[in-house]
Amino acid sequence: MKHEPCLLIHCDILVRNVLPGMRAEMVSRLVNNRGLSQSEAARRLGVTRAAISQYVNRKRGNSDVQFSSEINAIIDRWAHAVDTGESDITLCDVCKCARKKFCAF
Repeated sequence: MKHEPCLLIHCDILVRNVLPGMRAEMVSRLVNNRGLSQSEAARRLGVTRAAISQYVNRKRGNSDVQFSSEINAIIDRWAHAVDTGESDITLCDVCKCARKKFCAF
Protein backbone atom coordinates (compact mmCIF):
# COMPACT_ATOMS: atom_id res chain seq x y z
CA MET A 1 0.00 0.00 0.00
CA LYS A 2 1.37 3.39 -0.98
CA HIS A 3 2.19 5.70 1.94
CA GLU A 4 0.31 8.98 1.56
CA PRO A 5 1.80 12.13 3.05
CA CYS A 6 0.23 13.61 6.14
CA LEU A 7 -1.30 16.96 5.28
CA LEU A 8 -2.60 19.68 7.57
CA ILE A 9 -6.05 19.31 6.01
CA HIS A 10 -6.16 15.72 7.27
CA CYS A 11 -5.47 16.85 10.83
CA ASP A 12 -7.99 19.68 10.52
CA ILE A 13 -10.77 17.33 9.40
CA LEU A 14 -9.84 14.81 12.09
CA VAL A 15 -9.94 17.41 14.85
CA ARG A 16 -13.29 18.83 13.74
CA ASN A 17 -15.14 15.67 12.69
CA VAL A 18 -13.68 12.64 14.43
CA LEU A 19 -12.02 13.62 17.70
CA PRO A 20 -15.09 15.18 19.38
CA GLY A 21 -16.98 11.88 19.15
CA MET A 22 -13.93 9.91 20.21
CA ARG A 23 -13.42 12.20 23.21
CA ALA A 24 -17.08 11.83 24.24
CA GLU A 25 -16.77 8.05 24.01
CA MET A 26 -13.47 8.05 25.92
CA VAL A 27 -14.95 10.19 28.72
CA SER A 28 -17.97 7.89 28.88
CA ARG A 29 -15.66 4.88 29.24
CA LEU A 30 -13.64 6.63 31.96
CA VAL A 31 -16.73 7.37 34.02
CA ASN A 32 -18.93 4.36 33.25
CA ASN A 33 -16.40 1.55 32.76
CA ARG A 34 -13.36 2.62 34.76
CA GLY A 35 -15.30 4.15 37.65
CA LEU A 36 -13.75 7.62 37.68
CA SER A 37 -15.96 10.31 39.12
CA GLN A 38 -16.89 13.14 36.80
CA SER A 39 -14.87 15.49 39.00
CA GLU A 40 -11.77 13.30 38.80
CA ALA A 41 -12.13 12.87 35.03
CA ALA A 42 -12.45 16.66 34.71
CA ARG A 43 -9.32 17.20 36.80
CA ARG A 44 -7.28 14.73 34.75
CA LEU A 45 -8.42 16.16 31.43
CA GLY A 46 -8.18 19.81 32.46
CA VAL A 47 -11.82 20.61 31.74
CA THR A 48 -14.81 21.46 33.91
CA ARG A 49 -17.04 18.87 35.53
CA ALA A 50 -19.89 20.36 33.50
CA ALA A 51 -17.99 19.53 30.28
CA ILE A 52 -17.56 15.93 31.49
CA SER A 53 -21.29 15.74 32.22
CA GLN A 54 -22.05 16.98 28.71
CA TYR A 55 -19.73 14.35 27.20
CA VAL A 56 -21.28 11.56 29.28
CA ASN A 57 -24.81 12.68 28.36
CA ARG A 58 -23.84 13.06 24.66
CA LYS A 59 -24.63 16.77 24.60
CA ARG A 60 -21.03 17.47 23.57
CA GLY A 61 -19.09 15.57 20.91
CA ASN A 62 -20.33 14.06 17.68
CA SER A 63 -22.32 11.01 18.77
CA ASP A 64 -23.34 10.05 15.22
CA VAL A 65 -19.89 8.66 14.32
CA GLN A 66 -19.62 4.88 14.10
CA PHE A 67 -16.18 3.71 15.19
CA SER A 68 -14.26 0.83 13.65
CA SER A 69 -12.79 -1.83 15.92
CA GLU A 70 -9.39 -0.16 15.46
CA ILE A 71 -10.71 3.23 16.57
CA ASN A 72 -12.48 1.55 19.51
CA ALA A 73 -9.15 0.03 20.54
CA ILE A 74 -7.52 3.47 20.38
CA ILE A 75 -10.33 4.94 22.50
CA ASP A 76 -9.70 2.19 25.08
CA ARG A 77 -5.97 2.97 25.05
CA TRP A 78 -6.77 6.68 25.43
CA ALA A 79 -9.03 5.99 28.44
CA HIS A 80 -6.27 3.81 29.91
CA ALA A 81 -3.75 6.62 29.39
CA VAL A 82 -5.95 9.15 31.19
CA ASP A 83 -6.66 6.66 33.98
CA THR A 84 -3.05 5.54 34.53
CA GLY A 85 -0.91 8.33 33.08
CA GLU A 86 0.76 5.81 30.73
CA SER A 87 0.30 6.73 27.07
CA ASP A 88 1.51 5.05 23.92
CA ILE A 89 -0.68 6.74 21.30
CA THR A 90 -0.28 9.89 19.22
CA LEU A 91 -2.62 12.04 17.19
CA CYS A 92 -0.92 10.64 14.09
CA ASP A 93 -1.92 7.11 15.19
CA VAL A 94 -5.54 8.23 15.41
CA CYS A 95 -5.40 10.02 12.07
CA LYS A 96 -3.87 7.06 10.22
CA CYS A 97 -6.49 4.76 11.66
CA ALA A 98 -9.38 7.12 10.97
CA ARG A 99 -8.26 7.77 7.39
CA LYS A 100 -8.81 4.08 6.64
CA LYS A 101 -12.53 4.48 7.36
CA PHE A 102 -13.14 8.11 6.43
CA CYS A 103 -11.74 8.12 2.91
CA ALA A 104 -12.96 11.65 2.26
CA PHE A 105 -9.75 12.87 3.82
